[in-house]
Amino acid sequence: MKKVLRTCAAFLCAALIAAAVFAAGGKDSGSGNGAVPTVKWVLIGNGMPDNYDAWIASVNTYLERKLGCRLAVEVISWGNWNTRRNVIINTNEPFDIIFTDENTFVKDVALGAYADLTPYLEQRRALTDFIPADYFRATTIKGKVYGIPTYKDSSATYYFVWDKAITDKYGVPYETLDTLEKIEPYAEKIRAGEGKPVRILANDAPTIFWYDPIGTGLTAMGVDIHDKTRTVVPVFEQADVMNHLRTLHRWYKKGLVNADAATLPEAPQYMPLKVAQGWPFAAVTTWGPQMGCEAVVCQYGETILSNSTVLGSVNAISASSKHIDKALAVLELANTDTRFRDMLYYGLEGTDFTYTDDKKVHKINNSWPIPGYCQASFFTVSQQDTETYNQWDEVRKLNEQAIPSAMLGFSMDITPVENQVINCKNIWMKYKQQLLTGAVDPDVYVPQMMKEMRNAGFDRIISEAQKQIKAYF
Repeated sequence: MKKVLRTCAAFLCAALIAAAVFAAGGKDSGSGNGAVPTVKWVLIGNGMPDNYDAWIASVNTYLERKLGCRLAVEVISWGNWNTRRNVIINTNEPFDIIFTDENTFVKDVALGAYADLTPYLEQRRALTDFIPADYFRATTIKGKVYGIPTYKDSSATYYFVWDKAITDKYGVPYETLDTLEKIEPYAEKIRAGEGKPVRILANDAPTIFWYDPIGTGLTAMGVDIHDKTRTVVPVFEQADVMNHLRTLHRWYKKGLVNADAATLPEAPQYMPLKVAQGWPFAAVTTWGPQMGCEAVVCQYGETILSNSTVLGSVNAISASSKHIDKALAVLELANTDTRFRDMLYYGLEGTDFTYTDDKKVHKINNSWPIPGYCQASFFTVSQQDTETYNQWDEVRKLNEQAIPSAMLGFSMDITPVENQVINCKNIWMKYKQQLLTGAVDPDVYVPQMMKEMRNAGFDRIISEAQKQIKAYF
């Protein structure tokens, strides 16, 4: 009943505000003087384009005709992003749209930096019809939508990636080997034949992905993505996780994993077998070329949709923007209009790219500095003339079959236990490399780690998380 009442109240509030916006003709505040408004968009990348003036002039010719507004873009370089972004947010420097992600989104909403987009979305049906509702749940806090999720590879799927020559040489039926346990006897055979480890792990080895850390960033606690009771548990004390860690340790002792796995700063490009997140055709476009071989894959685990997977890329609108509706219109067009999407993704037509007769894109150069993942959907981008297979169809299918986490839409407010969370994260970082690479015995080191965490307030974090979940759902 509590959830029903809250939902009805939120809907009524949204409807009333939407009516007010509609009655005002959908106009933005501060744009009633007849001037064409300019929407400022702050993005991350390799800095400003060399041909920015010509590019933005072309963009604005199109936007004035389509939306009655202009665009200004600030592209902050990777190295300066955190500093410059923090200045913009913390000093309330004027902007309309800004790229954000899991690291900053929830904190910025708590600061009041972003506008509630709920009433404006009522007038943007092309956008809400295009992006599935579950993705908006990830950018919703206390019943209000604060960001537009970038609809791309927004679910997470992991794969075992093999060197096909190795699978052929040793008769490995890789298509059916979807767990480490199933792979193990073949890995031993390869180890004996090649005289070297099968997996070369670095200190950024894949983490435990089937528990949702509910926005805390603390891997040691979470909710099983399937658990409809939404019970917060100590992740490393769960039987499935301990068995996983034991398998990794067994691999390590057998020499199937490199001996320096816990200290190796970065794994080499080539290895006979690795785990990677992506989609099947990435074996052709990414993993194979990186490894310097023909790569083949088998899916490892389920495709998961969670706050974390969606919040890899979001665009939010400033709470101080005078052009909220126009800014949202720009984001709607970026996601639904192929011509505008190509301008953002590829650059200036005639300089950075041209269209072929079959409406594909021919890239003239590779100098465009704004990465596509931070802008808008990949599913609206024109295919390049070098591509014969549309991998985004594959990604979209994975998104559609993804299993939503039981915690989708919920992010814990860690304020009441912030010090405890920080301390437990620091403890986890002491043990992470050794446990996830199999370098140590989990039956010895997990109890040791958990004792340290409990002394640092771990149980209080779990209690606070459970209290918030009960209130939310």
